[in-house]
Order: sequence, then C-alpha cells, then structure tokens
Amino acid sequence: MKEAPLIEIKGLNVGYEDRIVLHNVDLNVYERDFLGIIGPNGGGKTTLMRCVLGLLKPRSGQIIFHPRRPRTMGQGLSIGYLPQYTSIDRKFPIRVEEVILSGLASQKRAMARYTAEDRRLARQVAERMGLSGLEDRPIGALSGGQLQRTLLGRAVISDPEVVILDEPSTYLDRHFEAQLYQLLTELNQRCAIILVSHDIGTVLRQVKSIACVNGTLDYHPDTGITAEWLERNFQCPIDLLGHGDLPHRVLGRHVHHSGETNNEGAKV
Repeated sequence: MKEAPLIEIKGLNVGYEDRIVLHNVDLNVYERDFLGIIGPNGGGKTTLMRCVLGLLKPRSGQIIFHPRRPRTMGQGLSIGYLPQYTSIDRKFPIRVEEVILSGLASQKRAMARYTAEDRRLARQVAERMGLSGLEDRPIGALSGGQLQRTLLGRAVISDPEVVILDEPSTYLDRHFEAQLYQLLTELNQRCAIILVSHDIGTVLRQVKSIACVNGTLDYHPDTGITAEWLERNFQCPIDLLGHGDLPHRVLGRHVHHSGETNNEGAKV
C-alpha cells in the first residue's frame, strides 16, 4: 500500500473577487518528492503555493498535511519557502545572518533569543550558500544572486520536511545556478521539494515529476513528457533545446485567446 502523502490537496477552488483562478485542483506530494510546477504566466502557480503556505484561503476544497517528524513547537508540517525575488523589500534594515536565522522563528518561543548554536548553524548555512564573509552585510548591499542565496538559506536552515521554491534561479549567475541544483539534489535526500518555474527546460532536467498549472492542474508522474503534453497544457507550441548543462527553451509563434500574438521564435 502506498504511503500517505505529506501534502494532500483535494478539489481546490481559488479565486480573487469575482474571478476563479484555480478549478478543482487535486495533488499529492510525498516524502522526498521533487515536483516541478510549470505553467504560463497567470495560470495560478504562485496562487497554488500561497494556498499551501496558508497565505490565501481557498473558496472550497481541502489541503491536508501529514507531518512525519515530531516538532518541538506547534503542530503541522514544517515548510521552508523561497519567495519570488520581487516580493522582497531590499530597503528593510536587516543583515544576511539575521535573514537566515529568521528561518528558525517557527521553532522559537515568542521573544526568545537566538543561541550561539543557532548562530553557528546560520554561518554553516551561509557557507553552503556561498555567502561566507557576507553574514554582516545588509541585504540592500547584496547583488540579486546573493539575496536569492540568502533567502534560500532562510528556507532550509530549519531542516523542513518540504521546501517550496518560487522561481529560485532568478538573478542567479550561471555558476551558482549549477551549484543550486546540486544543493537541491542533496536536500532532496531529506525533504520533499516543490520547484515553481517558468523555465521548463531546466525544470525537466532537475525534477522527478511535473504538474502543469493553468487554471486547472495536470499531473505527470515523471519527466518523460511529450511535446503534445506540453502544448495541450500550455495551449501553445513549445520546443525544448539542450544547451550545455542547463537547457533553455524556444517558444514558437502562437496566438492566445485574447488574439495577442507573440514574436515568432521568442527565445528564453
């Protein structure tokens, strides 16, 4: 008999005001899953993750958590989250080490101070993220890639059961992008990973299974998907090209329902 999932989503319907964004979504996430969430802009990828994180209440349906590990504080499933880069206020006066330490907040009692062991762990995580020597730098002085790595450190420091990454490679240089996916492979030995990305080629190369979110959710249990599957779920022609260690994608000329036409051979 198959094990119970860590996250069980049943008949989820989500909307904003008078507009329904997600219709009747079903999805299970199991221990040590590496699930890629793909789909067109506006299809509902980030909306689905906001529901899983408890940041948005669905109109109907259920999200059920089945934690495996005992927790010192509180109840429920431990989730680490790397948000989209654009959601971060870089003017907020906080240092790299403090951002990483904030990933332990759910394990601390209110007003409890971080211990010497907490700070030692934060510096270990900073080293894994390639941030050694930058622990005391304010986030406003970081490059885009350095900030992404800081936020990833915050997501993983608590050793969560699930890590959700929303467009993690944004602003990362090519060198650290390769390191990032190596790090995620190592993390996947201990936790499930949900990777949200518009970069289909990279996702297909890294993950174990695929879900396409475009108003509804279409799940594929592996990454051996066909061009027909992609076109059916994206509702436009898509070709994938390998390019070195990380593939990129080429989108052919296509027309959306609104009648708007993309440039032919638009390359990303």
